[in-house]
Amino acid sequence: MNELDQKLTTVFDGKVLRKDLLHRIKKGTNVPTFVLEFLLARFCASDDQAEMDSGMEAVLASLQDNYVKPDEANAAQSKVATKGKHRFIDKVHVRYVEKEKRHWASLENFNSQRIAIGEKFYRDNDRLLEGGIWAEVTLAHNAIEEDDYAFYIEELRPIQISRFDFDSYCEGRTQFTRDEWIAAILRTVGLEPTKLSKRVCMHFIARLAALVEPNYNYIELGPRGTGKSYFFSEFSPYATLISGGQATKSALFYNNARRKVGLVGFWDTVAFDEVGGIKVKDPDTIQIMKDFMANGRFSRGAEVIADASLSFVGNFDLSISQVVNSVEHDLFQPLPAEFDLAIMDRFAAYIPGWEMPKNSSEFLTSNYGFITDYLAEAFHYQFKHTNRYEEVSKRIRLGKSVEGRDEKGIKKTVCAFLKILHPTGFPTDDEFEEYVSYAIECRRRVKEQMNKRKPDDEFARINLSFLNAQGEEVVVYCPESKDAAATQQPLRRQLNNTLTSECDVESDAID
Repeated sequence: MNELDQKLTTVFDGKVLRKDLLHRIKKGTNVPTFVLEFLLARFCASDDQAEMDSGMEAVLASLQDNYVKPDEANAAQSKVATKGKHRFIDKVHVRYVEKEKRHWASLENFNSQRIAIGEKFYRDNDRLLEGGIWAEVTLAHNAIEEDDYAFYIEELRPIQISRFDFDSYCEGRTQFTRDEWIAAILRTVGLEPTKLSKRVCMHFIARLAALVEPNYNYIELGPRGTGKSYFFSEFSPYATLISGGQATKSALFYNNARRKVGLVGFWDTVAFDEVGGIKVKDPDTIQIMKDFMANGRFSRGAEVIADASLSFVGNFDLSISQVVNSVEHDLFQPLPAEFDLAIMDRFAAYIPGWEMPKNSSEFLTSNYGFITDYLAEAFHYQFKHTNRYEEVSKRIRLGKSVEGRDEKGIKKTVCAFLKILHPTGFPTDDEFEEYVSYAIECRRRVKEQMNKRKPDDEFARINLSFLNAQGEEVVVYCPESKDAAATQQPLRRQLNNTLTSECDVESDAID
């Protein structure tokens, strides 16, 4: 163990894990990371190599015996019927069937839609009803022939830590420098920070912003295979990843028939995978999305207020250099046509996904990091219970070009960095200015693209800036477009053509 490993295992005893164990086991299964680490923490919480090897065997045996692959559903049902009961590791969903006036559970890979479930389980775990949760669940066979179901849930244990102490988490943070803490967080998600540039490390931290800051909306477009969707499908049990086709207003926001709030009411973060493929059948969906992204509320017959952050991730296939130097194209090119300027203006940040490295074993760490679920709980606590906006507002000094939505987006990004990297205490002036500069760059990237699309000067004030500790104004640029005239000074073609044609008509009339 290196110095940071030793410090982590001492200060956060029982809450850290050697990440190469996860890499070894992850390649052979499609179980989410936080589920695997739940098992690894149970069986491999030791520094002794022999005990780790034996723990790895226990994890593999547990997966072999308790995790059902989709094509093994029939065998799993037979096992429960034969043995009387069996414990599974699976994602459990619960739905209410109105005609029958009762709830039914289903397991993702068990292939039964009519599993009886007691009220206490879905009463204690709201998210069973919206999106489902991963759990250790004991299914029992029902031998009563008169009943209309063959299986029922006897026991259900969510795969999440049962208690989280935020004060001890903050106390532990005080034992680390800022850069050591960045390294610990990146190793938690399986990456080795010593093999990444400082700027790329900042991008990875920014990806986590939506997990700690309520109503935070960002977009990341870039090449395939850079792990854009990992944080929402694998890292946190409080985030959900949906494909574009599922972006309906009843699923996302409010189901009028059931009078139930959609995903935004049950998850900290709702992420849209392959955002370019979103199909919007009802224009009302976009209008509700605009309202929700603006202030976390919308009206659908009832006033709904929710905290969920929206993250949009997708692929960008064009050359970045050509796009920023093009008068025709911009960096929002992959977005569906329904995503107009009003939606774009609500993005607090645009992370440059093209700067992220492709997934490769050379960037994976074999050092210690937090058990994923422990860090996810820390983020969830801050999402729900901490607010750093006032603190940031008092300290930050922004330039004159920063307008209303710019200011809000920049401040929320800085808030997220403080929550992730400084859950207690305050950053130094240099560290704070680093976060402000990064936040301004990510917001400027949004504004530059809107400015290219708009034929007038509504978004023309793109030279966003801040005042440093010495009182000097610092204008922040996006590296990819700093020297691109087509982005910095876009032609007002549409407006000029309109004016020219109008002048020609007036001139002809005078003649």
